[in-house]
Amino acid sequence: MKTKAVLEAADVKLIATAAEAEAQKNSWAVTIAIVDDGGHLLWLQRLDGAAAVSSHIAPAKAHTAALGRRESKVYEDVINQGRLSFLSAPAIAGLLEGGVPILKDGQCIGAVGVSGVKSSEDAQIARAGIAAIGL
Repeated sequence: MKTKAVLEAADVKLIATAAEAEAQKNSWAVTIAIVDDGGHLLWLQRLDGAAAVSSHIAPAKAHTAALGRRESKVYEDVINQGRLSFLSAPAIAGLLEGGVPILKDGQCIGAVGVSGVKSSEDAQIARAGIAAIGL
């Protein structure tokens, strides 16, 4: 049996604080979602000015990154390269860049999803959050 790291409440708060700081530094109004390795929501924060729909998109991106154990951009790229049948994949809705898995020792322990600005900027915010816990 293997032992696996898990996100604790303190980790989630550090990630959220750093992601929010990255967004505010750039004056980006976004929603930040953090999920565990099963895609279950641990944190949702909609910054002032973020579109209401971003509160649905950010958790979907995080969920997709956690379950797939890879950035949600991978799925966006697959679809953009013409594999439209991937749109029917079950239980995956956040098929846009901006979902980033949290990996420790090769294992996915959760993910961050961000929505509200350009997808590459969403991913930038997510990565800044993850970097706050040294990963």
